[in-house]
Amino acid sequence: MNLHEYQGKEILASFGVRIQRGVVAHNAKEAVDAAKQLTAETGTGWHVIKAQVHAGGRGKGGGVKLAKNLKEVEEIAGNIIGMNLITPQTSAEGKKVHQVLVAEDVYYPGDSETSEFYMSVLLNRGTGRNMIMYSTEGGMDIEEVAESTPHLIFTEEIDPAAGLLPFQARKIAFNLGLSGTAFKEMTKFVASLYKAYVESDSSMFEINPVLKTSDDKIMAVDAKVSIDDNALYRRKQYAEMRDLREENAIEVEAGALGLNYVDLDGNVGCMVNGAGLAMATMDLIKMAGGEPANFLDVGGTADAKRVEEAFRIILKDPEVKAILINIFGGIVRCDRVAQGIVDAYTNMGNIKVPIIVRLQGTNAELAKEIIDNSGLDVQSAVQFQEAADKVKAVLS
Repeated sequence: MNLHEYQGKEILASFGVRIQRGVVAHNAKEAVDAAKQLTAETGTGWHVIKAQVHAGGRGKGGGVKLAKNLKEVEEIAGNIIGMNLITPQTSAEGKKVHQVLVAEDVYYPGDSETSEFYMSVLLNRGTGRNMIMYSTEGGMDIEEVAESTPHLIFTEEIDPAAGLLPFQARKIAFNLGLSGTAFKEMTKFVASLYKAYVESDSSMFEINPVLKTSDDKIMAVDAKVSIDDNALYRRKQYAEMRDLREENAIEVEAGALGLNYVDLDGNVGCMVNGAGLAMATMDLIKMAGGEPANFLDVGGTADAKRVEEAFRIILKDPEVKAILINIFGGIVRCDRVAQGIVDAYTNMGNIKVPIIVRLQGTNAELAKEIIDNSGLDVQSAVQFQEAADKVKAVLS
């Protein structure tokens, strides 16, 4: 579950991480009020207006701007709220901005130069250990840094039994070229950041940039946070932060129906029971010359109601040109699934895309008879290859 920047910062602050302070606003007037509040609380004269969407690269898309007075705060916030923000991490249509974060200006003059660093905490799936990834080259072009100068990206793996050790936090601060007060501040920052990552059950914390201010404070200027969905049952305070407006509407609807659905850019809808079989079915579709339009696992209870719900979800995608149903009848009997398909098809009326059904397992032969004798425009298959050939035929 992805969070907005301001929500990620709330979590960081609760674990003692210093953050760039800000107030959320939903319109231009609220933005001006937020700016006045920040000036009273922090003394800041300038304000940064940041679009709150689930996407990186907001600055490049015009979603992060500096306001030097209240008139600019009102104008900039009014322009950003309601816009479709297009960044390197969004679709061509972009994401609609519903709110902005009005933040304090932390790039103030002082005794030393400001410095921007990159830091993230995530799981290294290759080693099964958490990892802190960091670089001296923080800012908007971190992707380019990773591609062209990978030697500037450092990693520190953490033993899950021991946790982050003090010498590792010091090593990170040293590799970032810090000394004195800034060195001590960074070691505290790293320890608190890792604690926030672990104790919030997150799958990723990305802070870009981590800022060394002109008076040697270390703070998170941005925060990109993903919480592990599987842990939300015990992190209810974070589950309440979910913003459904930022998610795929069809995926949200499918989730509410208890269907495991992921929207993809293809032309063949898939309805399968079991994640492994679903992945194999997607491979089958590609081998037949098609592209899977979705991942959809209906689970072990593929009755008429559930099949009908799955049909309706799949058909919400206008790009779907065919539907392949691939069910293994282990727990559920194939004849019941077949009857469910027939009932669902009948309830929905005329379905305008070809449907290929492959049922294997308990009572598979009876299931094929039910499909073949239904009088509906549904093609049955027994073997995997037979189903692939029928998909290829209807697409051509």
